[in-house]
Amino acid sequence: MTVVEKLVKDWRKRLQTECADQNQKTLESMIDWLLGEDRDRYETMSADQLEIAEQAMDYRYRILQQRYLGVPPEAAYNRLMQRLSSLFLIRNKIRTWVALSRDRQRSVVDVLQEVIQELLQNDRYLQQQIAWITKCTSNNRLRNPLILATTEEYCLRPIRNQPLLLYRFVNYLRRIQRGGVTQVPTGDLVRVVSEELAMDETDNPINLLDAQAIAQYQESEAWEERERQRQTVKKEFAAYLEEKLGSLAAKWLELYLQGHSQEAIAQELNMPVKQMYRLREKISYHAIRIFAMKNQPELVASWLKTSLQENSLGLAQAEWQQYWENLTPTQRQLLDQMKAGKSVPEIAQDLNWKASKFWSEWSKLYLAAQTIRN
Repeated sequence: MTVVEKLVKDWRKRLQTECADQNQKTLESMIDWLLGEDRDRYETMSADQLEIAEQAMDYRYRILQQRYLGVPPEAAYNRLMQRLSSLFLIRNKIRTWVALSRDRQRSVVDVLQEVIQELLQNDRYLQQQIAWITKCTSNNRLRNPLILATTEEYCLRPIRNQPLLLYRFVNYLRRIQRGGVTQVPTGDLVRVVSEELAMDETDNPINLLDAQAIAQYQESEAWEERERQRQTVKKEFAAYLEEKLGSLAAKWLELYLQGHSQEAIAQELNMPVKQMYRLREKISYHAIRIFAMKNQPELVASWLKTSLQENSLGLAQAEWQQYWENLTPTQRQLLDQMKAGKSVPEIAQDLNWKASKFWSEWSKLYLAAQTIRN
């Protein structure tokens, strides 16, 4: 039996079990999509390469099964937008650009839809995948989920530790920004500028590309620092869960970060789904209300850029203004004192509160800011 025949056999057996509500023709189309157009490549792969290819197929299948298969087209498309816009790096990048642009009423989803539409129309890889999906099936009820699953998987591919979608968004900005001789407004002067400028005071020229290179280096350094912080937060939170909720909670976190669904996690941990959901609620409570706010607030705030003093709880200027206007005078006083660096006992004493009252009010303010960010 060849490698391809074994793959087809294994996937056919798996899909017949997990997608029993689908007809055989649909299952065969899904297998064709998963294996791709070039099947000969599997025969020349090493064992390690084949293992990676199988993991990639499993990843694409889980995306399809969990979010798109059997879902109405409009709801499936909304799920794609929700998934991509939930990425912290993408969401903040788009929000920053919108805040600095002329049209500040646009939402993250509005901008993201334009980027995805441009990808589907112009990206060579996605065009090839859409053509292959068309060959795999003529059924629109299957074709649409396959395209959406392919798009999500492609957008989330890590390129230098960043999702590919981030680079496509940067390219999108470059295309829509005004620039170049073809877009010079009437009446404006055109100046051809060398990449080097000679200053009057010295014979040493200044290279205009140095600033760009430095900015790219600084951005790369900042990303690496955030990645180190993310790993630290993950390690610290896993240890916290191990201590407070037990090894089962730490195992749940590991599986969740790997992208497993709640049902798959329940099966892996050999526990009822309802019990698993209760465990998830406990972990969520501890993550936000205890670990992020009391246990390691500086570490989490530094990683997420949600420091009150430096980042205004992660809110853009317009968002912070809206947030501030909805606060009571006492809540504003609380935030002002926290910004000033006062300790919890000092603030509680100034406001004539108990410590529990402080944490209760601070939780409300923190969660309200998180709601706006999300």
